[in-house]
Amino acid sequence: MKSKIIVLLGLMAAGMVCRAQSKDELATQLANPVASLISVPFQNNFDYGVGPNEGFKYTLNAQPVIPVSIGENWNMISRTIVPIVSQKDVIVDGSSQTGMADIVQSLFFSPKAPTSGGVVWGVGPVLMFPTATNKEIGLEKWAIGPTAVVLKMQGTLVYGMLANHLVSYAGNDDRSDINATFFQPFISKTVGKGLSVAIASENTQNWDADLIFGFAGIYANQVLSINKQMIQVGAGPKMIYSNKSKTDWGFRINLVLLFPK
Repeated sequence: MKSKIIVLLGLMAAGMVCRAQSKDELATQLANPVASLISVPFQNNFDYGVGPNEGFKYTLNAQPVIPVSIGENWNMISRTIVPIVSQKDVIVDGSSQTGMADIVQSLFFSPKAPTSGGVVWGVGPVLMFPTATNKEIGLEKWAIGPTAVVLKMQGTLVYGMLANHLVSYAGNDDRSDINATFFQPFISKTVGKGLSVAIASENTQNWDADLIFGFAGIYANQVLSINKQMIQVGAGPKMIYSNKSKTDWGFRINLVLLFPK
């Protein structure tokens, strides 16, 4: 009887270790923008002191990520950003706008296996569609350009950069053309039991207006299982900056639905 109890406890402990490893693996995969993992992130961004009137802006980014195998050695990863915006006192003091902004669609073609040095990369096109339901939260332009990501994986440490460049080719002639570069350096460390800590900066350089704006944030993220549904939840503060306005603050709350194979 004693030996059976010892075996049972051993099996339970092994199961707990497997589950912890699984959560850690998912946490590390989520730090890789071109991982072979279906996920649906919902980013909730709360920004304060936006614009000359120091307004408030809330942005919900729904970002489904869908990898598709296109052969023995390659994946195509679809990353879509569907932004829903609600803002007040941003355009004009006392005004408010709510609706969907412009959708951005990226496609990355990436080798399934990293290089011998642990480098992962992907390249492809990025497109922006004038889907905004309110002209004051959209650019009313069609745009296209290249996108790329490169990162290094060292165990549970992941660091790299994602970038794209968009140039408008059609749309409302009364609106300014788009000539903008987006770049996002990031670093993430999984510390155990599905918990990871990430630092990331998201920046946009508008070349025609000589304007750079963006934010840097630090986030704690936890992989959980709720009724057999794997999710990641996370939150953290952001520092918002621009070369033409003062620095302000915000925070982000993340919910990611995970669908591991």
